[in-house]
Formats: sequence, C-alpha cells, structure tokens
Amino acid sequence: MLTQLFTYLRQDQNKWNIVKDLFLERDIPARTILLQEGEIAQNIYFIKKGCLRLWFNNDGKDVTFQFFFENQAVSSIESFMGRQPSSFTLESIEPSTVIVLAKEDFDTLFQYYPQLKDGLQAILFQRMENYARLFLSRIKDNPQKRYEDLLKNHPEIIRRIPQHYIASYLGITSVSLSRIKNKR
Repeated sequence: MLTQLFTYLRQDQNKWNIVKDLFLERDIPARTILLQEGEIAQNIYFIKKGCLRLWFNNDGKDVTFQFFFENQAVSSIESFMGRQPSSFTLESIEPSTVIVLAKEDFDTLFQYYPQLKDGLQAILFQRMENYARLFLSRIKDNPQKRYEDLLKNHPEIIRRIPQHYIASYLGITSVSLSRIKNKR
C-alpha cells in the first residue's frame, strides 16, 4: 500500500513537489506509545518497517485488538477522522520506521488529490470487514479454532509477535495459549 501510494502521488510531479514534505519519516524503538487511549489521534502512520499494535485497557489488562505490519497504514481511525478520544493505544512492538502524516496534512493531501478518497473508502471497508470477522470469531469460535485460523491466515503474527500479545489478541491467557500450542 505504501509503495502504491507514493507511486501514485509522484505521477504528478508538480503536486508531489507541494505535498512531499508533509510526510515525515521517523524511526521508533520497540514499545513506543504513539497514541494513548483517551487522546485524539493527530497522526496516521504508514509502516515502512516493523510492527505496531492497537490495544485497549480492560480493567487493568491490555487487550490487543489488531496488529499492523510493513506497507500498512494505522491510526485510531475513529479518533483520527471523527476528532474524538481514541478507544485504543497505538504502540510499536518492534523497532519500526514509519511515515507520519498529521491530520492537517492529511486534509491538505486530499485537496491536491481528491481521488484518493476512493482508496481511503476501500481501506475503511476492508478494516470494517476485518473488525466484523474478528467480532464473529470471538463469539462463535473457541480459542483452539481462533489460533488455528491465525496460523493459517496470518503466520506473520505467529512468527513475529511475542506470545503474550498473541494470547491477548485471541482473548485467552498465555498459559492457555501454551496448552493449545502443545496440543498441536
């Protein structure tokens, strides 16, 4: 997605020269909080390298909601677009390199490239579909089935993410995840 976006933006060199400085590259260490739950999201992040996670606090326990990897964009979209307090914290899991685009700059980008709204709409629909799939899985699937689905459809999560975050994402404890893995 990131590569496609910049390829598209560079097609019109005049516009690109105006907007290119809106994108700021930033290296961040692991376990860096980019957005705290309750704050209003000021930025959207395009991941060049690394992994970020969205999570929320549930009675003192952090619950991982989603993971994001290279070439994906992430923000607390509801907060970023709706200017309301975020329900999530956004944190790096690995040392990461991100391209940061501030909300004001995001709005400026759409002034020069209004046709990007179609792409944004497609991304938002995909994200809503992912949310619905996750929601239904939590209701109808047992933890074993959720883990097997993760292995099959998102092996990068199993390879790159610490077990306690995976357990949190699956809605189980690390001990339960160990038991499920040992049964395999």
